[in-house]
Amino acid sequence: MDIQNSVAVVTGANRGLGRHLAAQTLSRGAAKVYACARNPSSVDLPGAIPLQLDITDPASVARAAEVASDATLLINNAGVSTHAGLIDGDLADIRLEMETHYFGTLSVTRAFAPVLAANGGGAILNVLSLLAWAHYPAYGAYSAAKAAEWAMVDVVRQELAPSGIDVTALHVGYMDTDMADYVDAANKVDPAMVAGLALDGIQERALEVVADERSRDVEAALSGGPELMYPDLPVKH
Repeated sequence: MDIQNSVAVVTGANRGLGRHLAAQTLSRGAAKVYACARNPSSVDLPGAIPLQLDITDPASVARAAEVASDATLLINNAGVSTHAGLIDGDLADIRLEMETHYFGTLSVTRAFAPVLAANGGGAILNVLSLLAWAHYPAYGAYSAAKAAEWAMVDVVRQELAPSGIDVTALHVGYMDTDMADYVDAANKVDPAMVAGLALDGIQERALEVVADERSRDVEAALSGGPELMYPDLPVKH
């Protein structure tokens, strides 16, 4: 879709990648950008319209869809990372990851799909992760939730195609944002660059955008099976 003159809804737009996505959508000529956050007063982006949205709260999602009834572009960016393991991690944290990345994102998609369809179609971008493909104990809950979100994206892309709605998945590794503030700078990519690639993908109607070398390496390794993905595991010969 053409981002110029679009009406965009960006979740988690108060900081990090979400703020870059909202800012660059505006700079590409969007007619309107709803910058969503649980606390809309935390949105400080000139030209954007702050909008309260907690993607884990169905009432909040419904209100946002009513306010942004002119939307033609939905960017599902809001997320959380608890670093909970699956065996000994806090089950509440594991549930939070799934409620956010899977059920929350699905809830927003379900609420805005009829809005986009009523406005003539449009596009949805879902911010995923290389951890939708590669799954490690330090990110057990996050990986499981992102893998579920990846499967969801593949299904809703097919369900929404007849309504003229494109669905693009963004896969990326560590970015230089607050969420990855504990990671060495050499292992992180610029979120402004990632936002630009993602918006290019929307305009090109790409099914997916793989934004960094680390994610491309992981995607390439998928066909090698678990022995290649997880070389430290004991292998039966």
